[in-house]
Amino acid sequence: MGTYNHTGQVVTDLERSKRFYQEVLGFRFWYEITPPDEATAKLTGLKPPLGVTVSYLTLDGFVLELMHHSSPGAAAAYRPRTMNEPGLTHLSVSVDDIRATAEKAVEHGGQIIEASDIGHALFIRDPDGQLLELLPAGYRAQLPPKP
Repeated sequence: MGTYNHTGQVVTDLERSKRFYQEVLGFRFWYEITPPDEATAKLTGLKPPLGVTVSYLTLDGFVLELMHHSSPGAAAAYRPRTMNEPGLTHLSVSVDDIRATAEKAVEHGGQIIEASDIGHALFIRDPDGQLLELLPAGYRAQLPPKP
C-alpha cells in the first residue's frame, strides 16, 4: 500500500520559484535541505558535482519539491513539452480569481497561455516554463467524493 510523498520539479532560480509558488498560488514553505552530491547523484543517475538544494512547499496536503542544481552544467536546458507526451504534464490549482492569479503570475516571472482560456480554466507557466492549470475555487465541490 502506497502513501503519497511529494512531486519534484527542477527550477533554475530557487528563491524566485519559492516566491512564485508562495505569493501567486499560496504554497507554504515547509523545509529545505542540501543533500550530499554522492547520494543525490546515485539516486538521480546524474554525475556530480550537482550542488543541489531542495525546498519543500505545501498546499492543501500536496507537497511540491523544488530542486535547484547550482553546479555549472548540472541542470539541463528547458524544453517545452506538449500535453500528449508521456509523463507528468501539469499541476492544477484552484484559486479564488483565475484572471487575477494569472496576472499575478506574470508579475512574478510567469506567463499566461491566453489560447488556453476557456472561461473557467486557464493555463499559465511558472518562471521555468512548468505548466499550471488554474481552476475556480469551487471546482472540487462539483466532483464526486474521493474514495
